[in-house]
Amino acid sequence: MFNHAKYYLPCLILLLSGHAYAGPMGFKDSYMVMGDFNNNWRESFINYAITPRDAWGVSATYMRADDKTKSRTLEEVTYTRLLHRWNMPHAQANLWFMGGIGALQGKNNLGENDGLSRDQDFNKTMVTPGMQFDYETTRIYFQAAHRLYRTSELNHDYTSVRAGFSFYEARYDQTQPWFILEARNMNGLSEKIEITPMLRLINKNYFIEAGVNNFSEPRFNFMYIF
Repeated sequence: MFNHAKYYLPCLILLLSGHAYAGPMGFKDSYMVMGDFNNNWRESFINYAITPRDAWGVSATYMRADDKTKSRTLEEVTYTRLLHRWNMPHAQANLWFMGGIGALQGKNNLGENDGLSRDQDFNKTMVTPGMQFDYETTRIYFQAAHRLYRTSELNHDYTSVRAGFSFYEARYDQTQPWFILEARNMNGLSEKIEITPMLRLINKNYFIEAGVNNFSEPRFNFMYIF
């Protein structure tokens, strides 16, 4: 038992150091690139960690209503801050602030009048402050996040909860498969909760995730730190 503990402890420390899990930033002086794609939500961003707790970046997000009558495109400057980290003997928990400000372009399809399509286009400034909490070991993972997507007239607040487990232990230099289940919703664009089971593959400083949600739509995510 002592030999097993001596073997797994260095792996645990490396895995929980922020190189492999879905925290919103990497280690100091690192760049993080992430993407999240399905039919109604497409997000990509890159940030740079100026300290072990702070990162600045840029992101681009496309959002569309379930009935396709509304669409939004957001380009923003982002800031991420690690507010607190709890280091436990065999686990780690983190509390994050994530926020941004940027330009929102929107379109609302108001239907047809006299056979002509009526679309409402607009441009606004949007702010996106939010919080994320995550807890992880080498075998289990939990994350909850809530982020405001606000303009003077719009509320597209976003909430997500995800949990998962790894299929087996792996060394830091090996690929480790995980099962992840996520539920999420965006106010004003969907009245339904999107639920997606995904397979995640982690290896050192990257992961990829793929699955199909409860609307039979494919979903693909990735993260890479360099």
